[in-house]
Amino acid sequence: MSIGIDPTVDFAFKKLLGSPEFPQVTVHFLNSVLGESANVTDVTILNPILGKDYDNDKVSLLDVLAEDAFGRKLNVEMQTTLPVGIFQRLAYYTASLYVEQLNESFDYSTLRPAISICVLSRHLFPAVPNLHLDFRLREREQGIVFTDDLQIHTIELPKYVPLDNNAVVTDPIEKWAWFFRFAPTSTIEQIRERLDDEVFVIAAGILQMISKTPQERMLYNARMKMQRDEASKLLYAQREGIAEGKAIGKAEGKAEGKAEGKAEGEQIGAIHTLQQILGLPETPSDEVASMSSESRDAVAEVLRIQLRKRGQLG
Repeated sequence: MSIGIDPTVDFAFKKLLGSPEFPQVTVHFLNSVLGESANVTDVTILNPILGKDYDNDKVSLLDVLAEDAFGRKLNVEMQTTLPVGIFQRLAYYTASLYVEQLNESFDYSTLRPAISICVLSRHLFPAVPNLHLDFRLREREQGIVFTDDLQIHTIELPKYVPLDNNAVVTDPIEKWAWFFRFAPTSTIEQIRERLDDEVFVIAAGILQMISKTPQERMLYNARMKMQRDEASKLLYAQREGIAEGKAIGKAEGKAEGKAEGKAEGEQIGAIHTLQQILGLPETPSDEVASMSSESRDAVAEVLRIQLRKRGQLG
C-alpha cells in the first residue's frame, strides 16, 4: 500500500524534519544538503510541534528551526508557491538567526553560522539546471571566501528526474528529492529498494503515522487544502493578468503582438513535449505563459539537459 501522505505539505514536512523523536532523519537531511564535511552529528529542534498546537487545531510554526552540536542555527522550510519577496524573506530569516545570537556582551566571536535551507516545488532559478544551489558570501571575481557564517541553500524539486524506473538513487540530495516527489505514491518496500538507506524507511514511517493518527490526518488535510487554495489564488491572479494582457494586445492589434503570441505557443508546446518524454506532469499552460520568454527557453533547456543525461536526446 502506498504511503499516501505528501511530504511537501508543510505539516508533513515539519513532522518529517522537525520531530525531536527522530533526529536521525533531520541529521541525514542536513548532511545530505550541507555535505558530509559539515559533520552534523546531532540536532536540537527549537520549535517542535507541541500538544497545545493540536488542542488549538492549528500549527503556527511550520518551518523547522534547529541547532546542531556545533551551535550552528538552521532554518529548514518548504515552499510550494513562490510568494512575493521570497529572496528577501530568506535573506531576512538567515540574518535574523545570526543577529539574534548576540547577547549583552556583544562578543561577535561567539556568533555561530546561520543556515537556511529552502525546498521548493517550483522553479526559483529556471535558467540554472542544478537541483541544489549553495549561496554564501564570496568575492565576485576572485572567489575569495569572506565567511561561511551566512548560507542559503535551495533545492528545486522539479529539476530532479530519475534516470529510470529501477535504478538505485546514490546521490544524497537526489535521494531526498526522489523521496519528496515520489514517496506519496510508493510503498515502503519500493522506497527501500530505490533509496537503499534505512533512514528513508523511518521517514516513510513518520508519514504513515500521520495517516493513521486522526488528529494529525485532520491537520494534514487542512494544511493541504490551504496550500491548494493559495496556489489557486496565485493561478487565478496569473490568469487574470494574462487575460488582461491578451485583451490589450488584441485591442492594439499589432502584428508583433501576434508574432509573440505564436512564439509563446511554440515555447509552451516544446516544454510540454519534453515533459511528456521525461514522464513528468505537464506544467499548467497558464503558469508557463506567465514566465518571460527567456525563462521559458531556460526551462526547455533544463529539460533537454535531463534528456541528454538519460540518453534520449542527441
